[in-house]
Amino acid sequence: MNPGGHLVVDPAPYLVIAEELRGRIIGREFAPGDRLPSVAELGRAHGVSPSVGARAYAVLVDEGLVISRHGAGHYVRSPESTALLVRQSRRRPEDSPFAQGAAEQGVVGTWRHESVTAAADARIAERLALTEGEAVMRTEYTYLADEVPAQLAVSWEPMALTGQSLIVLPEAGPYAGIGVAARMRVIGIDVGEAVEQVRARAATRAEATALGISPSAPVMFIERTYYDQETGRPVETADITMRGDRWVAVYGQRPPRA
Repeated sequence: MNPGGHLVVDPAPYLVIAEELRGRIIGREFAPGDRLPSVAELGRAHGVSPSVGARAYAVLVDEGLVISRHGAGHYVRSPESTALLVRQSRRRPEDSPFAQGAAEQGVVGTWRHESVTAAADARIAERLALTEGEAVMRTEYTYLADEVPAQLAVSWEPMALTGQSLIVLPEAGPYAGIGVAARMRVIGIDVGEAVEQVRARAATRAEATALGISPSAPVMFIERTYYDQETGRPVETADITMRGDRWVAVYGQRPPRA
């Protein structure tokens, strides 16, 4: 107790660490873009477990002072705005639409991916006109522009359609990385233009971590579905999440000048 008889409660250790880091960032000991100490380093310096350091960083991420990059640590947020990337529909691209569009804008587009077989849940089954529980190939992507995460996507394709073909794995085999439209042509399907539903919403915490943005930062969320133009059957559907500070969407095409 203090002299007045009031109980004094010390702040939680993670708040103490957050306050120290906040002061060092505001005082410019750490400059915008600098990598901050790892949670293990914070734990050793303060005699606490790494989870305490992780909670401290969560506070600073929520405040917008720090960004968390999946697998790469924590960094001081830079106030400078990044260059916008333009997303627009493309007619029958042979290469990955992301790589093609990035290259046209002077950016190196790369991506990480992981494919697994899964059972379609009710939402995906409805979008692919399947029965719930049918097998799909689920592929999760992180797209990077000049090595900085800019876009996430999860894609689903019916195994009944692709399971016996060389295109079953979108990112492996002789047709890896060429985009949905080009891959589907391999098995005789013309998908035409994708149908997209676009809306703005706040990023989830998992999306914010993967994209290196603050939780609740704006993102552009797209539900995309490709259809067989001959039968009308959906052949691929995807959820696409794009950083709101990096992307602008352009629809339609200007006619050629006379």
